[in-house]
Amino acid sequence: MAAQHLTLALPELIYQQLQERARQAQRSVEDEAADVLTEAVVSPARLPEDLETELAALQLLHDHELWQAARMRLSDEATTQLARLNRKRQREGLTAAEEQQASLLLRQYDRVMLVRAQAAALLKHRGHDISSLFQAP
Repeated sequence: MAAQHLTLALPELIYQQLQERARQAQRSVEDEAADVLTEAVVSPARLPEDLETELAALQLLHDHELWQAARMRLSDEATTQLARLNRKRQREGLTAAEEQQASLLLRQYDRVMLVRAQAAALLKHRGHDISSLFQAP
């Protein structure tokens, strides 16, 4: 494969981190930067192992269980709390404890959405019409 040349302006902190990685690996900064870019572009983002396991396990579920998973929602209490924290973040900022709570709630929300999406994809693959999943509750 022919190499292409690229001139890139990096923030000083990023360049220093690349320089340190290159020093530790006894390589040039250019080689280290090429590897970092290759890894970022070529390697798919990995999910946490427990989430990958949970998503893979969905394939073993019966259709009625997949429908339940596809309709799963974050609890009303968690949704309300996350919305409250988001509004407060925009207005005045959050304390460290509130930031941690918002982060936890957002991870829970992301997990629910990934499970719902995977369940919907499996149902679609099994020949079901999943259009009802996109209608407001």
